[in-house]
Parts: sequence; C-alpha cells; structure tokens
Amino acid sequence: MVKRALAHNAAAAILVHNHPSGVAEPSQADRLLTERLKEALGMIEVRVLDHFIVGDGEPLSMAEYGWV
Repeated sequence: MVKRALAHNAAAAILVHNHPSGVAEPSQADRLLTERLKEALGMIEVRVLDHFIVGDGEPLSMAEYGWV
C-alpha cells in the first residue's frame, strides 16, 4: 500500500475489500489491518479516509462507525 501510494503521489486512500460470506461486519483482523495501514500510510503523510467492507447489501463504512 505504501509503495502504491508513493507511486501515485497520493494524499489519501480509501480501502475496500469484500467478505465472500456476505456478512459485512468487520472482524478483529479487519480492524487490526486498518490500524496498521493507517500507521504505515501516516508515516508518509497519506490519510486513510475510509475502509469499506462489501458483503450482501450495503457496504459497511468503517469511518461511519468511527473505526477509521
């Protein structure tokens, strides 16, 4: 992620991944990964704006719940 952000001269990033189970609720691993990516990207001054989880129905926005 850091390498891609640098290659695109990004100022911010929005993360997205899917849950094949259809349940869009974030797992503990999802939350931990989001925090680690925020830390890593923060070192190069790239903000993480949101992390969407796609399942059945509406995607879940982690920012909406205050998790980003």
